Amino acid sequence: MKGVSVDLIIHNAQIHTLDASDRVLQAIAIRNGKIIEVGAERQILNKYSAEQTVDAQGKDVYPGLTDAHGHMLMYAKQLLGVDLRGVKSLQEMIHRCEQYKAKNPNLKFIVGQGWDQNLWANQEMPTNEQLNILFASIPVCLYRVDGHAALVNDFLLKKSDLIQKSAPISDGEVVIKNNKPTGLLIDNAMSLVQPFLPDFSKKAYLEALLMVQDELLQYGITSVHEAGIDFEHISWLKELIDKHSLHVNLYAMLMDTPKNRAFVQKHGKYRYKNLVIRSFKCFADGALGSRGALLKGPYHDHPESRGLLLTEVAQMQNLAQFCLAHGYQMNTHSIGDSANALVLSIYQKVFNTKPDHRFRIEHAQILDPKDFIKFSQFAVFPSVQPTHAISDAHWAEKRLGKDRLKGAYAYQTLFNQFGMIALGTDFPVEQINPFATIQAASNNPFGENLQFDQIIKGMTIYAAFASFQEKQLGTLEKGKDATLAIFEYPINTQLGQVQNYAWRTFIKGKCVFKLDAL
Repeated sequence: MKGVSVDLIIHNAQIHTLDASDRVLQAIAIRNGKIIEVGAERQILNKYSAEQTVDAQGKDVYPGLTDAHGHMLMYAKQLLGVDLRGVKSLQEMIHRCEQYKAKNPNLKFIVGQGWDQNLWANQEMPTNEQLNILFASIPVCLYRVDGHAALVNDFLLKKSDLIQKSAPISDGEVVIKNNKPTGLLIDNAMSLVQPFLPDFSKKAYLEALLMVQDELLQYGITSVHEAGIDFEHISWLKELIDKHSLHVNLYAMLMDTPKNRAFVQKHGKYRYKNLVIRSFKCFADGALGSRGALLKGPYHDHPESRGLLLTEVAQMQNLAQFCLAHGYQMNTHSIGDSANALVLSIYQKVFNTKPDHRFRIEHAQILDPKDFIKFSQFAVFPSVQPTHAISDAHWAEKRLGKDRLKGAYAYQTLFNQFGMIALGTDFPVEQINPFATIQAASNNPFGENLQFDQIIKGMTIYAAFASFQEKQLGTLEKGKDATLAIFEYPINTQLGQVQNYAWRTFIKGKCVFKLDAL
């Protein structure tokens, strides 16, 4: 007898539902992009008949993974420009620029991203003398790996009149040496050269975005919380969606600009198919690696500095109230202990008005131990990127000293306070690979390990809660979107088990990636 008709049955699987009972079942029936039922093998195969059946060969099936803090647009730009990740010296960085220019002789500018002076022998911030010699007549801008510093040549400095500027500005720094700009710009000082720096075409960006999507889907990542977009990017993303090219679920955070505020006032909470917009991205401070993170005390290796406040307190308070008034979420980049304390105090007022606000702190890397309890008291959602702990481990103590490490990269403490934690990679600052995140979260060099179920939920159901999408995504249950990944190998936290990928990736019941189709 023919069973109930559905579009797709996946069976012979280990389906990790991540529901309230954490059931592991064997088969799932899907119709119109929704989960109809999850159950035992014979139960589903006897009850349903499907146009398409997938034998999962006993492989693990999980809800599609979410990267709760990534930068698709930044990664697209990195793919178009000079890839400076992993360079071991200033000389190697310059050499890659020369190679890039040779391959792109008609390009009238050079943009690169990914250098990290902490990987170099002297660990000193670079200066632009060699750039000025080799690239005297085109603008050059090379971003540090965290995006919070850039090395530019004198050609670009002169265009923007920064060749005459003196060092400090209120929310950034034009680094000076011997009374002359070195070409190094920290945090908001970078915005002074942006108007004079050419950019890649929209067409090039859209093509690169689809390359980024391909990489995400290969890893079973079906959702990204895009951490900061400008107004023009809304139409870009809608264009790709209308062309049926952009499949991943995007939860986009708006930068705080007049155009974006006007968009919110007009549209409110916004959904366009797989694009959701109901949050703002704010920067409280800079990055620890470039000494821009705002600390309560001086840097251990640079006593003259405590870091940078990138957004005025009054503006952050105003944004918090704007978000509250329009049902939006405020997601604030906060790295240093002073920045985190400040943002927690701003969120306290929001909690007093609306307890379930779900306002987030992005990174939450360094905290004064007495401030952890405020995540619980004010219902502040921690959103962290565990691979940062691995990257920062060999130099964090130099920046902070031993005492402040007690509140650094404290993922389990944050989880214990809030009861949930959202996990991301911050790609392309770190690698996009979610299995590296799993390894980092369970083998934290600072000692604050998360358990496996906390990690996997941090990339699924907790991330869904962190974006108001827990009714559609994050678990494999009846009525939710049939968005899931079948993984080639079992997922675990054993050291060295980083290499894994999706065997099949489905979004709303549609297969968007097949390993054997590569």
